[in-house]
Amino acid sequence: MTTTTDTTTKPAAAPAGETVLEARGVTMRFGGLTAVKGVDLQVNSGEIVGLIGPNGAGKTTFFNCLTGLYVPTEGTVSYKGTVLPPKPHLVTKAGIARTFQNIRLFSNMTVLENVLVGRHTRTKEGLWSALLRGPGFKKAEAASEARAMELLEFIGLEHKAQHLAKNLPYGEQRKLEIARALASDPGLLLLDEPTAGMNPQETRAAEELIFAIRDKGIAVLVIEHDMRFIFNLCDRVACLVQGEKLIEGTAAEVQGDERVIAAYLGEPFEPPTAEVEAAEADAEPAADTADAEATETDEATETEATEAADTTEADTTEATETETETETEADTPDAPAPAADADAEAAAADSTTSKDGEAK
Repeated sequence: MTTTTDTTTKPAAAPAGETVLEARGVTMRFGGLTAVKGVDLQVNSGEIVGLIGPNGAGKTTFFNCLTGLYVPTEGTVSYKGTVLPPKPHLVTKAGIARTFQNIRLFSNMTVLENVLVGRHTRTKEGLWSALLRGPGFKKAEAASEARAMELLEFIGLEHKAQHLAKNLPYGEQRKLEIARALASDPGLLLLDEPTAGMNPQETRAAEELIFAIRDKGIAVLVIEHDMRFIFNLCDRVACLVQGEKLIEGTAAEVQGDERVIAAYLGEPFEPPTAEVEAAEADAEPAADTADAEATETDEATETEATEAADTTEADTTEATETETETETEADTPDAPAPAADADAEAAAADSTTSKDGEAK
């Protein structure tokens, strides 16, 4: 009978109630855009915490800050009292594992090989031992395979260990991704929309799996849009809106908060109260008086405008008549002209009389 020695390392399990994750003032800016602003969050061991919010609220960006994919602009992330370095592999080695919103399996590798990939932070063997394949490497490899098969049995895929990952149904691919994350023996598991695209039966199976993970003493932080799933699953729920934490509390507290409802559905319509109706009733006479005064003012203005127009028209008529008279006087001959004609006729008559007398 031969025995194998487990040469893998595991992070120490957190005592019940111990703070596993503590994020303080986490802020993430991309140029002038603030995707996450001053978010504080705490997760204790053996606890399931939900993170909800509308699309674009900054949930996945916050996850990326926790796991070292992004370096937060401000704030710190601590795991069991130790500030985490912003390096994904160091975060995983510390004891935090995650899944992604979109499935990221190695499609052309077997189910078992995908789980073994998650063991790389828990083995001590290096490049040379892998090349030489000595006794120490073989023992470590056997221990990793045994642990991987345990995880496959835990999620119900041990009978498909040699199947290619791409040939699994969608729901089983999700389970395999969770098994790969568990292969690093984390103290905290981050799940980004684990039930996205699942039917109700698959969603129920995922819920039972997460409860089983919690029962192993692993804390879980989960992002999800399925409100029924998240409220049934979580001990506490935090809501992000536009990058800021709006509220954190029990499922009942968050579910009944008007701000959360408004964030998802918009501001609710509220019928006018008695006070509002009374104020509107008081305002109506004042509005009618104002309208009447405005009408009188408009009428007075129109009357003044009409009178001014009439006065202008009268002045224009008088000026026209004066011009007409002036032109008439200019065209009429001078008055003395008729008198000159009479003198000429008298002279002609005297001349004729003189000639007649001489002739006689």
